[in-house]
Amino acid sequence: MQIQNALLDVLLLWILTAPHEFAHAWVATRLGDDTPRREGRVTLYPLAHIDWLGTAVLPFITSLLGGGFLGWGKPVRTEPRNLRFGLNGLALVALAGPASNVLLAVVMAGVAMATVHALPPMAEFAAHGVRLSLYLAIFNMLPVPPLDGSKLLLAARVPVAVYNELARFGFMLLVVAVSVSDIGRWMSQWSWMGARAIFSLFSV
Repeated sequence: MQIQNALLDVLLLWILTAPHEFAHAWVATRLGDDTPRREGRVTLYPLAHIDWLGTAVLPFITSLLGGGFLGWGKPVRTEPRNLRFGLNGLALVALAGPASNVLLAVVMAGVAMATVHALPPMAEFAAHGVRLSLYLAIFNMLPVPPLDGSKLLLAARVPVAVYNELARFGFMLLVVAVSVSDIGRWMSQWSWMGARAIFSLFSV
């Protein structure tokens, strides 16, 4: 069952990653940077957004071990100098991904509620997707490269040298945060609370 649940988490991550990265790419192009379009990222095709380490290997292992969930998609490259509003535009691009996860959580909650009697397995799958989508929204807001929250540091004018130094240890910081510290547990609790709040909207 643990292997089955880990595979389910990876499958859901693939489903949720494409809209997340598409949102980054779409907002960047709307703000004047055509880099994502030239690199083929303004698409919902999942394989365009897969980072095999972050979207397959690590999420499977961390989910299997039960020490939290660690995963991300292939980052969308943007050039702040091409963006309207510069670094503030970069912050809008960064926020677009987590915002898409919240929207997807609402959509999947609707699917779960609509299929709970006719297709219970589908409802269970969608309900799990609600929690994971919210978890990913919270996780991506951590201010650690390569996550979206780290772009907010640049928008806050944190020196690039400091950001680059943080990026050197970003991977290890994420592993410690999710698997060793209580941050992973807190993010899980917050995602459960968010999921309950969303489902409550459908029961009114």
